Amino acid sequence: MSAISNTKEALAAAKTRMEKAVEDFRKELGTLRTGRANASLLDSIRVDYHGSPMPVNQLGALTVPEPSMIVIAPWDPSVVPLIDKAIRTSELGLNPTNDGKVVRVPIPALTEERRKDLVKQLHKILENHRTALRNVRRDLKEAVEKLERDKKISEDEKKRGLDELEKISHAETKKMEDLSATKEREILQVK
Repeated sequence: MSAISNTKEALAAAKTRMEKAVEDFRKELGTLRTGRANASLLDSIRVDYHGSPMPVNQLGALTVPEPSMIVIAPWDPSVVPLIDKAIRTSELGLNPTNDGKVVRVPIPALTEERRKDLVKQLHKILENHRTALRNVRRDLKEAVEKLERDKKISEDEKKRGLDELEKISHAETKKMEDLSATKEREILQVK
């Protein structure tokens, strides 16, 4: 972290880093299954292609022709079995089929047990990102306190800065909790 010379810089750094954590949380939520087909569901799957792990979306075109199906049309047909295997061995619990040219991934309806597992996974992801926000808050709180110790800011300015840091932290945490609640409703909704 670069040297912070005043509370304004500290608060700007806090806001930027916390927004990145919230955006990362939003991306991770996209990889959780909700019973509806979504191309971002396969974002976390890597295929060993010519010795290097490649994301599925870089090996072919992903389409969602119907609400319960994802179709992957690879640019190189020789990668079809590798994509199939990578999806089968992932933790998503999907069972793809292929005809040698495209991989079809049917998205089955979620069972009650699978829904509960996904909600547990969601809560674990949320807690990891809350921890990231707390770490950012701690780092910047220490930076503001150091500014006061080094006599670069007054005690009043330190207090205002720390109060503002708390407000930013609470706002970003609330955003993540709202996103989590929405995703949980999606997962638990039976179609």
